[in-house]
Amino acid sequence: MSLPPLFKKVLIANRGEIALRVIRGCKELGISTVAVYSTADENSLHVKLADEAVCIGPPPPKMSYLNIAHLLSAADITGADAIHPGYGFLSENAEFARLCRECKIHFIGPTPENIAAMGEKTHARKIAREAGIPMLPGTLDAVPDVKAALKEAEKIGYPVILKAAAGGGGRGIYVVYNAQQLKSSFERMSAEAKSAFGNGAMFIEKYCEHPRHVEIQVACDRQGKRVFLGERDCTIQRRHQKLIEESPSPVVDEKIRKAMGEAALKLCAAIEYENVGTVEFLLDESGKFYFMEMNTRIQVEHPVTEMVTGFDLVKEQIRLAANHPLSFKQKDIEIKSHSIECRINAEDPERFAPSPGLITAFHPPGGFGVRVDSFVYDQYKVVPFYDSLIAKLIVHAPTRQDAIAKMRQALDEFKIEGISTNIPFHKKVLASKKFRDSEYDTHFLEEFLPKYE
Repeated sequence: MSLPPLFKKVLIANRGEIALRVIRGCKELGISTVAVYSTADENSLHVKLADEAVCIGPPPPKMSYLNIAHLLSAADITGADAIHPGYGFLSENAEFARLCRECKIHFIGPTPENIAAMGEKTHARKIAREAGIPMLPGTLDAVPDVKAALKEAEKIGYPVILKAAAGGGGRGIYVVYNAQQLKSSFERMSAEAKSAFGNGAMFIEKYCEHPRHVEIQVACDRQGKRVFLGERDCTIQRRHQKLIEESPSPVVDEKIRKAMGEAALKLCAAIEYENVGTVEFLLDESGKFYFMEMNTRIQVEHPVTEMVTGFDLVKEQIRLAANHPLSFKQKDIEIKSHSIECRINAEDPERFAPSPGLITAFHPPGGFGVRVDSFVYDQYKVVPFYDSLIAKLIVHAPTRQDAIAKMRQALDEFKIEGISTNIPFHKKVLASKKFRDSEYDTHFLEEFLPKYE
């Protein structure tokens, strides 16, 4: 049976390293590419390496990378028949995916219905509960006011975590330890959620005090085949923002991996999910796991899964969006090695403050098992308008200890001058005994760098 044709031209509705990553995947598949850029990104590498490039507005994201009308117009004038949203920006915007469909442009990702089902957290929790996915005690609906919040928190038991129903990316999460704290901060937290996400609805769940953050990578085709590609451990984070990721998790055995993977696929089946995605879980000290949320897009940390499985997730995304069946089966996925990713940010390594400016020297590391995904170069000017991520350093080795040794060497070799980066921070973490022994939870950095938390 012959396969449907792939796309002729893909517009990448994003910037930075993920835009460059998609361009490379498209070129390997013989697909032409269109980069879009704000005036601040005119000299970015993704603009230089795409077949075509279209300026979509000034630096503020609302006027460029979040401007749906400009993006669809750019696709129209260049004749692009598909759009890849990357991660962040409009990647989990159901309305954008719907408008692409209406304009007869293929959206390289899940369906608008998939995105909507998982995008609103209380709705996602209801679907997960109905599918029998393990969950922490909590509300299935948004709590309407502080009185209701106090009642529910008392029922669940403190501490609780207050979450924005429309939140994501580690934002809109607040830990509350007692009734007085909840009473004094509920309205403010709801207002912050309204400002950040356009939706002030909040829900409550039991706070798991010493968890690991473990996520399952899934891939699903339109023919109903679904697989999971192992797990990633994303426990090293600061204020719910991931900084180091690895695969496999050093605390997940084959039994837990299989159970988590099967739970993730049950959730995918419940919404007839298409394309790639990630189901995120909390894993407690006893080995029990609990559903957090689903990210209906490619993840920043997807390279560690690619390295340990050998499968290109971006090219798989493109093929799946073109209605190709999955190119691999569950039995083909074997994880017999280890990969670690460090997010290299343009920021002060101690105070985590952004550090934009001119890069006066850029020397990435190399060697066997070392990968650098980046869009910057010597004499590139890092702009202050977007996320501070400038590179992802990924290593791959036979064992976790080998991977740690390789990452430490790669960090020593990575030279970026002219701006501050968090490379010194990563060196400290990789050198710590608790990290090497995998004796930590999501509070690791609060103890490791207490004066800055």
